[in-house]
Amino acid sequence: MFELQQIIAGKSVPAVSGRTYDRVDPYTGKVASRAPASDLEDVKAAVAAAAAAYQAWSKTGPAERRGLLLKAGDLLESKADEFGRLMIEETGGTVPWAVFNTVLAAGILREAASMTTQVQGEVIPSDKPGTLSMAVRQPAGVCLGIAPWNAPVILGTRAIAMALACGNTVILKASEACPGVHLLIGKCLVEAGLPDGVVNVITNAPEDAAKVVEALIAAPEVRRVNFTGSTKVGRIIGELCGRHLKPALLELGGKAPMIVLDDADIDAAVNGAIFGAFANMGQICMSTERIIVDEKIADEFVAKLAARASKLPAGDPRGHVVLGSLVTPEAATKMEEFIADAVGKGAKLVAGGNRTGSVVDATLLDHVKPGMRSFEEESFGPVKPIVRVQDEAEAIRIANETEYGLSSSVYSRDVQRAMEVATQIQTGICHINGPTVHDEAQMPFGGVKNSGYGRFGGKAAINEFTDVRWITIEDPHQHYPF
Repeated sequence: MFELQQIIAGKSVPAVSGRTYDRVDPYTGKVASRAPASDLEDVKAAVAAAAAAYQAWSKTGPAERRGLLLKAGDLLESKADEFGRLMIEETGGTVPWAVFNTVLAAGILREAASMTTQVQGEVIPSDKPGTLSMAVRQPAGVCLGIAPWNAPVILGTRAIAMALACGNTVILKASEACPGVHLLIGKCLVEAGLPDGVVNVITNAPEDAAKVVEALIAAPEVRRVNFTGSTKVGRIIGELCGRHLKPALLELGGKAPMIVLDDADIDAAVNGAIFGAFANMGQICMSTERIIVDEKIADEFVAKLAARASKLPAGDPRGHVVLGSLVTPEAATKMEEFIADAVGKGAKLVAGGNRTGSVVDATLLDHVKPGMRSFEEESFGPVKPIVRVQDEAEAIRIANETEYGLSSSVYSRDVQRAMEVATQIQTGICHINGPTVHDEAQMPFGGVKNSGYGRFGGKAAINEFTDVRWITIEDPHQHYPF
């Protein structure tokens, strides 16, 4: 079991109350970690520490910030084994998934480091003679990041990296499901030499989440909020931010469609579907949640896809498996409900369908129709629907027939045709002849509709973590009309 302490003002500290909570390994049922159960006094301490550190940190030069973030990236990558152990025990993720998380998270810090010199303004011509008129970008203040458990190193790092690069101080509210992983991110930044209070990480028991988040958002010193998680919770975060007139960056749920047109390379599409549907057991916001295939090639495609899915090993995440444990046994129960609902309404189970504790095999449901849960709802698990359509027009209609709009994918040998389809899909991200699951630190990442708003990644994220100010230098002896 990992005994944890939160990070406030550069120090490892317990909760003010001394309370703790346990995170249970979803596969073994044993206690994975014991973390401080923060309350409102801890919130006040974290906010005060971040606010106190802001004055000096916001004035540091870009080279200094770049150097510290680069060092933090190297430190984070060097701790891949430790991140792996924590991820497996706290979330049930597999070893390859943990390694991928750590490598990409290190890349996010390095990309953020490269952005310290890209926080740029502009000179704007003024109609007033003798005036220099400038739009200047400045850090916003204390930034709150609220990160989820499903890609914990990537998303925990993403929640704070660009905010730091832009000269803000940060508070990371760790996920209740992986407090150890998120605290280790903070430790890497502190160990890299970021000054006390620039990075703060607090943990809380699940039952205290609502009041802790509300207090953090309400704190006057907090000027920006970003949240990655479910649309249900994201709506609450957005409403709280609106009440306090604070900009929010929200990356929420998804029901990503993968369209396989009648001229697609079927083997290539199968490859993309296998990865997009079953990476991290489908517990990814971009995960392929609807495989929409033209009926003219559907039989061949489904047969090949089912054969591949049936061979994916599932079991103990510590072993050589593709599918490890879902984050809770309840998530596995939900998958059984999805299967029963679809089969009961006429869908055909063509692969998987088995559950052992918190492990669910790679599962495919063919002939899924509207009215089935697997058609309508985000599964966030390894149970995937196949929807057969008559033509391209119906494929586009089905792809857009959802409240979500994060990622999507189109397979066709005709790239121009695929591009035309891509322009009609209502998502923030679309990949042609690639899976719905793909992320790079420098790319503008985010969704539309109920998948949220704003963009993480690269230059696009600078807009989210800075304020634009209009500053002029004028002739002090200019003439006025009165």
